[in-house]
Amino acid sequence: MEKVVVSIVMGSDSDLPVMNAAAEMLEQFGVGYELDVVSAHRTPEKLFEFSKNAHKRGIEVIIAGAGGAAHLPGMIASMSPLPIIGVPVKSSNSIDGWDSILSILQMPGGVPVATVALNGAKNAGILAAQMVAIGDAKVREAIIAYKEGLSEEVMKKSQKVKR
Repeated sequence: MEKVVVSIVMGSDSDLPVMNAAAEMLEQFGVGYELDVVSAHRTPEKLFEFSKNAHKRGIEVIIAGAGGAAHLPGMIASMSPLPIIGVPVKSSNSIDGWDSILSILQMPGGVPVATVALNGAKNAGILAAQMVAIGDAKVREAIIAYKEGLSEEVMKKSQKVKR
């Protein structure tokens, strides 16, 4: 098993179907990760412990997904020295996902959160892997191969459609 360097957290297990896409991408690139539920509103003590200590456990990047008020990514960013990638999740009590998007996107100066699209956990996984790849040539090569594969797929589709 790869060394765990990315932490994927979510506000509720109802976010898991979305957040699994990040885990799948990290697996594809050979990046070790952990997965957990950390609620900003229901488990604040767990949130504080996680946020202040993730880097001490060897975590390099945190992906945090949340719906509704979506305070999880920003609260983690307020306490952690690590890069945080926020995934807005369209939840059952959501206002078409806009509440989540704006809660994660509109961070105050000094507390950055890289934000991907609504339910964009796949891109969060890719972005986390790219951050890890800065110091890991094996992951970088896997990302290069992935992007070459994307290009090949488009070229095949182009040939099918082209007249």
